[in-house]
This record gives sequence, C-alpha cells and structure tokens, in this order.
Amino acid sequence: MIAPTAQELVEHALKTSPADSCVAIVRDSTSANLRWANNTLTTNGVMHRITVTVICFVGAGEGAASGSATGSAASLEQVTSLVEAADASARQSAPAEDASELVPGEAAKDWYDPPGETSIDVFDSFAPALGDAFGRASGEERILYGFVEHDVTTTYLGSTTGLRLRHVQPTGHYGCTGKKLDLRSSAWVGGATRDFADVDATRMDAELTQRLGWAQRKVELPAGRYDTVLPPTAVADLLIYAYWSASAREAHEGQSVSSKPRGGLRVGESLSSKPVQLFSDPSYDGLQASPFVAAAASDNETSVFDNGLPLTRTHWVKDGALSSLLQTRHTSRMTGQPVTPGIDNLVLAVDGAQDSMAHLVGNVERGLLLTCLWYIRVVDPQTLLLTGITRDGVYLVEHGEVTGAVNNFRFNESPVDLLGRFSAASQTVPSFSREWGDYFSRTATPALRVPDFNMSSVSKAN
Repeated sequence: MIAPTAQELVEHALKTSPADSCVAIVRDSTSANLRWANNTLTTNGVMHRITVTVICFVGAGEGAASGSATGSAASLEQVTSLVEAADASARQSAPAEDASELVPGEAAKDWYDPPGETSIDVFDSFAPALGDAFGRASGEERILYGFVEHDVTTTYLGSTTGLRLRHVQPTGHYGCTGKKLDLRSSAWVGGATRDFADVDATRMDAELTQRLGWAQRKVELPAGRYDTVLPPTAVADLLIYAYWSASAREAHEGQSVSSKPRGGLRVGESLSSKPVQLFSDPSYDGLQASPFVAAAASDNETSVFDNGLPLTRTHWVKDGALSSLLQTRHTSRMTGQPVTPGIDNLVLAVDGAQDSMAHLVGNVERGLLLTCLWYIRVVDPQTLLLTGITRDGVYLVEHGEVTGAVNNFRFNESPVDLLGRFSAASQTVPSFSREWGDYFSRTATPALRVPDFNMSSVSKAN
C-alpha cells in the first residue's frame, strides 16, 4: 500500500474537519547522525518521522475558539484521529483571546514538490577527516568526544482559507570536546551548518589541539570583574536567551526588561550608544529560515490564528535602540506596535566592526578569553540578569597573548546591559550556541570585548 503524501495528509485533515475552519501542518523530517567517544566512532543512524498538527476553530471573529492536536501520523486514519481530538478540544474551549481572522491565500508554486531529505552520505567528506583526527589524537595522548547531526524538515501548511505553503529547512551542527589523557583539562569547538560542505574536521581538531595546548599552564584566579573577550559562541548563548525573553505581552504587563517602570514598552529607547543592529531575517545568507508563521499552539509569543503570516527582516535593536518585540496580531492590538512574529534566526552586527576575534584578544593587557557558557538561568527578569557557568576553557590573556587556562566561574550579567558596555566587537560570523544550539542553531554574532565582565564566584565545575 502506497503511503499518502504530506500534501494528502494536509488535504485529508482539512476535508474531514467538522469545525468552522481548520489549519493543518505536516512536518516531514529525515535526520542523520554520527557520535564518537575515546577516539572511536560509536553510533550512527538515519531516522524518518512525520508529525501532523491539526488546529480546529469553532466560531468566527473574536468569539472563535481553537483546539489543536499534534502527533506522529503517516496514515489517513491517524490524521482523522488528530482531527477528532482537535475538534473536541475546540468545542470544549472558551473563546480564544488571540482570535483573529485566518490568513487567506492560495497554493504556493512549490506546494506539490516532494519533501527534502538527508542521508548518512552528508558526512562523506567529514567522516574520513574525522578518522584521521582520531589517529592524531591517539598519537598525541588526546581524547575526542563528539557528534554531528543533520536534519532536513519540510513543512507543509494548509488552511480552509485556501492557503498552501511549503518550506524546506536543512539544519546541521557539530560539537567536539577534546581532553588530555589525565582528564584535567578540556576544550570544545562547535558550529552550525546547512549541509556540512563547510565543516572541516581537520580544522576542528587543530583548534582543539591549540586550546588544549593553552591549558598546559594552570592559573587560579579569584572572582571579580575581568576584561573579557566573549567569542561568537558565548555571545549567541546570551543573545538567544534575550531574544526568547522579548515577549511584547510580558513587556506590556510590566514583567520584563522591555517594560517601562510606570507602564508601557521601552520600544524606541536607546540600549547602546554604539551602532548595534540585532535582527532576524528569513532570507539571511547561510541562515535561511521559514518565511511564514507555522504555530502548533498559542502562547505569549505565537498565535495559531497567525499561521501563514509572511515573515520578513525584523530589527529588534536598530542603531542601538530597542526597535521591536515579539508580537502576534493579538498583542499588536494590545500594544499598538506593528505585528512582528518570531523568526528562526538571529543576527547581531556592529556597524564598522571588521576585526577578527584574535585582534580583540591582542588588545587585552590582562584579562580572559572564554569558550562558551552553560546552565544559563534568569535571576531578575526586570533587568534580564542571567547567571550561569563557564565551560570547557577559560583562558588567561596577558599582553595580548593567551598564556594559560584558569578555573571556571559563575557569572552574573545581563545581555541587554552588555550591549551598552562592550568596548570592542569583531566582524559578525556564523555562530553556534553551546547552551541553546540544539533548539536554535541559526545565529551570526561577533566576538565582544567587555571590560568589566562580572565573574561573581569561582565554580568547581570541570
């Protein structure tokens, strides 16, 4: 028996729904991965999964109620079960506060195209070079641990208003930790990619070797404020949290760093005297993301009624001033601000910044170079004060040179505050958050030099 196509699953949901209106979203994903430990490949695999979301709407206008159901579904019968569950949920729900007219439209030109896919072949160039790295590491008394993963997800979105949209999203990332045999020091490198054509296992191993070499000298330092260079990875760690905290609704209700003390939003206020640009753009080269909203459920930042809304470049911070927050059509009516839904990438750029990270390090008289941040949690949402720990390499910089590795620290800093305090920035490059990259991998950020980064206490973490 021939399995139904993704388009047929969408059409079946829309046809069988007894609700007043309906949206169906099918995500067809294939993924491939390699994992290694102790200089040996341990596992590899390929997976295929199909996930269907059905959203039913009962009533119209401001009185419309919504209900949704999501699950694995590869047959028409399974989709029917999801339709029944979503319809029952909608009929048991009160009118939705985010109710809006569904987005009208028609079938996109690529609607009938098959889903994209990946396979283990995506690692054809990477895997042999990784094997060579295993040999070098064993000969030099180093141990490598890590993984690579590549996923291609095709989203098909249809609605009873005639909208038919399709988007193919390739997502890849790699991470490798290197240790000396005595396990007293570790280093990490990682990154994101669309197709692994730009991932070089030899270069990855060389960077790990250099960082482990820096750690041959150990220096213990106390807590304090240090002249610190945050690499693009660490900048992404902090900014993704700031982006996820940019809810217009929470700001409107006085619950976030974007709230004015006496009510209202801080949109338009200066966050930095420097020409800082923080934006999302679904067409940004190398970070391409979905150009339309595909929401399985409503929350403070998303609305199922907005499914299919087109997405374009949105400035969150422009020329140093807060420009936009995460807005649905519902919160836009609350705040009086334009509709600016979330987009699945994030770019930080500082106008005129063209130096490399090495140049930033070369100007530090005595300070620190970080690798990445870990276990990031919010301390105070009103200032977006975050805490967390450093991980896999904190290095001492003296007279512009890395001279050793120091102990880990717990930090307390606000990424919003850092935008106004950094003293230098490198050029913007593709980056990958160690903390959040599994969920949000499409970032491009510079390295930032912060003259007084707050290492609030010494951490015992290794």
